[in-house]
Amino acid sequence: MSWLRSRPLFALGLALFLAGCFQPLYGQYSPTGGPTLRNALAGVEVLQIEAPKGSPEARIAVELRNSLLFELTGGGGGAPQTHRLAIRVRPTRQAIIVDIATGRNEAIITGINAEYALTEIATGKTVIRDTTFSRVSADVPGQQQRFAQMRANRDAEDRAARVIAEQIRTRLASYLAAGT
Repeated sequence: MSWLRSRPLFALGLALFLAGCFQPLYGQYSPTGGPTLRNALAGVEVLQIEAPKGSPEARIAVELRNSLLFELTGGGGGAPQTHRLAIRVRPTRQAIIVDIATGRNEAIITGINAEYALTEIATGKTVIRDTTFSRVSADVPGQQQRFAQMRANRDAEDRAARVIAEQIRTRLASYLAAGT
């Protein structure tokens, strides 16, 4: 019966022993003194996203690039560039509820499909080529409020762009941390 009393102490000792073996993925400092994931992400150069000037796609491209730059650098300065990220976007919009009397949308789903490729600058080799997507819904307030409808569409596009930026950052972090 004495071994039953020592089990919690053994578990606590084992947990304390192993606590030094783990490194937070997005930590500021590396236990070995090497580069952290934060520095590796900051070394990714995000290229301008191609879109026709003055189009809704151009606004979405700027929002996505700005969100991605913030996700990768945290708003700070970048590190020496080691990789280049090229992105192509295709926005979509679909009405899910339409008022039968007026023919106006009451709810919409805004989507963004994105294709991206990460290239090592030193070798010119493409190390990641992937796609991602985001779908967000928005209610269109009021039947006679055209500007509220425009704002609802814009907010939905911004939310979708932020989701895409988070998904791309997560995929890049996976590659830069594990090499796969």
